[in-house]
Amino acid sequence: MPRPILEKALLASIFLPTFMLSECPPGEFCGPSVDEFFPEPILFAGTPFELNRVLLIRVIAFLAVVVLLWLATRALKVVPGRGQVAAEFILGFVRQGIVFETLGERDGKRFLPLLMTIFFLTLGLNLTGTIPGLQIPSTGLIGQALLLAVIAYVTFIYAGIRRHGLKFFKNATVLPGVPLLIMPIIAILEALSTFIIRPVTLTLRLTMNVVAGHMLLALCFLATNFFFFTVLAQGNFLGLIGVGTFAFGVAFTVLEIFVAALQAYVFTILTAIYIQMALADEH
Repeated sequence: MPRPILEKALLASIFLPTFMLSECPPGEFCGPSVDEFFPEPILFAGTPFELNRVLLIRVIAFLAVVVLLWLATRALKVVPGRGQVAAEFILGFVRQGIVFETLGERDGKRFLPLLMTIFFLTLGLNLTGTIPGLQIPSTGLIGQALLLAVIAYVTFIYAGIRRHGLKFFKNATVLPGVPLLIMPIIAILEALSTFIIRPVTLTLRLTMNVVAGHMLLALCFLATNFFFFTVLAQGNFLGLIGVGTFAFGVAFTVLEIFVAALQAYVFTILTAIYIQMALADEH
């Protein structure tokens, strides 16, 4: 099954029947659907480099993150300006508040580049859902979240094997002090939790939050458009309800900015915690 079709099936299975995959009849109000995450190609159609709107936004977000970080750090001054203060605060928050606080300074320095990349890339891709003209989070495609989860998964297994060798798998599944009778059951549960549930929950938590947030924003602004330009345009003053849906849309946009940052934080700190657990001698 082609990857876009598989991703659409996965999203549809999660959110249907709340957001139906259907065409909207002219003059009627229809809510958003997961089809929005799978638009038609706009560049390089029919080639391995085919880009649709969501993937193009992903490229723009990546370049924007790289450029902003470069501009923020290219000419650091002893007496910082406001931009440098803001950059130092955010970078310091990730460095000290997430990485060093979780892993300690020695191990934190080893994994700092990766965790910084995960945080800022996830944040940038999430925020595209609230930027006018873009207005869709590319992390809503489950493949993006899955890729980040696989990177986190491989990293903590690599860290554990490098620190403990194959003993890492014993440390991850066999809890000290567990009665011998139930030890096999506990070991199976720990193996499922560590090696299967972790990447699945990382993937679904990020994807479902950003998809739900996008659907909520799209619902508010589609309703605003419907009430103003369909209902009110026909002389029906019920169209003024659009003022309320627009206000809700603005409020939810602010909320989604917070959620975008929160999900980047959660994904990064969970990755750091998993690495720390892999490096630990035992539970």
